[in-house]
Amino acid sequence: MSMDGVDTADRGMGRIRDALSPRRWNLAEQRRRFIVYCLLIESVAVAGTVTAAITVPTRTRDIVVFLALAGLGVLQAELGRQVERVRRLVSDTPHINLTSVWTFAGVLLLPPALVTALIVILYLHLATRSLYRIKKVPPFRVVFNASLVIVTCHATQFVMARTGIPTLYAALGDVWPGVGVIVLAAAVYFLVGAVTVLPGLKITTRSFAALFGGWGDNVLEVSTLCLGVLTALALGTLPALVVVVLPPLLLLHRVVLVKQLEDAVVTDEKTGLFNTTGWHKLATRELARAQRRPKASFGVLMVDLDLFKRINDTYGHLAGDAVLRAVAGAIRGEVRDYDSVGRFGGEEFLVLLPDVPERGARAVAERVRAAITRLEVSVDVSGQPDVITGLSASIGVATYPHAGTALDRILDAADSAMYQAKAAGRNRVVSVTDA
Repeated sequence: MSMDGVDTADRGMGRIRDALSPRRWNLAEQRRRFIVYCLLIESVAVAGTVTAAITVPTRTRDIVVFLALAGLGVLQAELGRQVERVRRLVSDTPHINLTSVWTFAGVLLLPPALVTALIVILYLHLATRSLYRIKKVPPFRVVFNASLVIVTCHATQFVMARTGIPTLYAALGDVWPGVGVIVLAAAVYFLVGAVTVLPGLKITTRSFAALFGGWGDNVLEVSTLCLGVLTALALGTLPALVVVVLPPLLLLHRVVLVKQLEDAVVTDEKTGLFNTTGWHKLATRELARAQRRPKASFGVLMVDLDLFKRINDTYGHLAGDAVLRAVAGAIRGEVRDYDSVGRFGGEEFLVLLPDVPERGARAVAERVRAAITRLEVSVDVSGQPDVITGLSASIGVATYPHAGTALDRILDAADSAMYQAKAAGRNRVVSVTDA
């Protein structure tokens, strides 16, 4: 072997040693409740695996299927490695890595202990090959995510066993009941996976999208489960056909990346809200819609945090970013799912309220103002935990067509109303009609 080859091998082993080093796990720095939950999930995963290994026999066929799924999973991860890393870098949202294709196929075909081994291999490969340069994914998080998947798979197999059709092989011999059990298994896998991850999420709003992901996230998860069923069917009947799963899976991987890149263009990196470009695009579309309809109305809120510079100066810019994220969550929690919230820059936010008259827009603004005053933002200051309270915002309200029939005029009116709220003492709502 050449010296270059030795150096490459040494660097690879060094990355693995660094990833496995307890010093880099940072678990002790997490929230106490999360630490407890993390250890609980990992303990359940280990206990379930050990119990299953003792009680459920493993056959030669199972070993062959396990090797096939592990090999295909690693191959797919290698072929899509660059796409996966870009996806991780582009998006900070709860992430689906497409391993459900292989793990759900394992649920349908393998004993629980081999399913655990499959998950360990896939996640270890993912961590050491795709994520090692991404500091946002510490090793403890990879272990926790793998443990969640193990628990999800064991729960799904437990439900299948209770139906009397514990595997896809049994389902093939009892067609329609078997179809029902496979659909039930997919539903259990989906629901258990969605619920068990909730205590591990760091979110500032309890909206459905924040807790369970958006429509696209859930469609993606369902798609991977469907491909998992097809993979299991191929391995259980005509194993050579299993390779046909790879092309559509890799295509799906790239389609998801394209969608994430499109979202990134119109998304504010710090808060996850629309950026100025994205918000203006939606507001322009709403204005055109309103102009086509007689007596149509929509509201615009200009929300500006009071004395935000003092927060940055006192607690630091990282704490200021945490406050911005908390305020973004508070605003989202007080508006409808189809209202558009954007960050205008600095500490200013914009809210678009379709089909809302002035009275309704002002009522929403008051709810937003009150929600911001109730915020308690946990931050770290020089390594010490602290809580920022006493936040407030001045909000200007403008509505179409009273404030203007052009978007710039409406924004100027909302901005002027917001500055009047500042001048009147802050922490209040002022609408154009108050002037």
